Amino acid sequence: MQDTLDLLEHLIQFDSSSQYTANETIDYCAEWLQKEGLSSEIIINNGYKMLVCNVGEGNKKLVLNGHVDVVSGKKNQFTPQIEDGKIYGRGSADMKAGVASFMLVMRDLKNVDLGDVCVQLQLVTDEEIGGYNCASYLTDQGYLGDFVICAEPTQIGIGFQAKGILQFDIQFKGKSAHGSRPWEGENAIAKAMEVYHKILDLPFAKESTDIFEAPSINLAKIKGGEVYNKVPDECLISFDIRYLPNQDKEDILAQIKEITDGEISLNLTGPSVKNEISNPYIQKLIQHIKMVGNKEHVDVFGQHGFADTRYFSRYDVPAIEFGPSGGEWHGDGEYAVIESLETYKDIIISFSKNFAY
Repeated sequence: MQDTLDLLEHLIQFDSSSQYTANETIDYCAEWLQKEGLSSEIIINNGYKMLVCNVGEGNKKLVLNGHVDVVSGKKNQFTPQIEDGKIYGRGSADMKAGVASFMLVMRDLKNVDLGDVCVQLQLVTDEEIGGYNCASYLTDQGYLGDFVICAEPTQIGIGFQAKGILQFDIQFKGKSAHGSRPWEGENAIAKAMEVYHKILDLPFAKESTDIFEAPSINLAKIKGGEVYNKVPDECLISFDIRYLPNQDKEDILAQIKEITDGEISLNLTGPSVKNEISNPYIQKLIQHIKMVGNKEHVDVFGQHGFADTRYFSRYDVPAIEFGPSGGEWHGDGEYAVIESLETYKDIIISFSKNFAY
């Protein structure tokens, strides 16, 4: 456990919320692996570094995907603190605990006969800002596998599905008038709010699955109006919709276009993750979690947000979120549970050794 904890402490000290320091973190990881006798490849796309390292030479490939970049934090968060079985610091849970565990997995598997298995470590530097330069690029270049584990903090549970993402703006036009005579104008903000409430009542908004109660609909931004005494003639509203794995974003947009004449501009879209719980790799992982983690039950759930798993899903590669325990990621009190680091590492090692069977 101490080796993993020591490595995690070093990783937390990198303020990898910037591209420059995230790249430095990749260099550090490559140096650490090199000292352990493991060679790695550093790939650069648009200035963002990625690391790829393999153990085993088999045909069955297990990908261990992690990101070293973090969201911004306060200066003191980059000095790790250990208290009551937890290690505190920016990125401790999301997701340097998983990265440190993966690196120790690679070290411990280095001299193991994995048979027909290849374990590939992928570390990236831009997951927190969308993954377009790293995971998207890697998968497009063919860095895929038979199964992918993304070490997001899941409390040793399995996030096997994830909602898709649909972000867009709607521009509304109205007619200006004096604020004392609003009936002579057409209020663009009022039009926007009317459409917002209609969206909440559309068929897609009321759908559910066995895993998700509903899609997530967030009215994220609104911009309109200039002064108190004028009817606003323009309004821009922005939505962040996380749609269900069985839904289609084009169908959602078609439903929205039926209720508004506003101009819709797409900002960001991303596919959902559609794994089935019956997937044999997921079932095998559940058994190893129970066996190694000494658990009678394994939590299996859907994620409302998205991770780099979505880039593998585009190529029909089953990819899940499975990581150590922690809490308050992106918050001031972010932490990882120290005991879970070793448990997680041992589960991944056991799963890797039996991946081909």
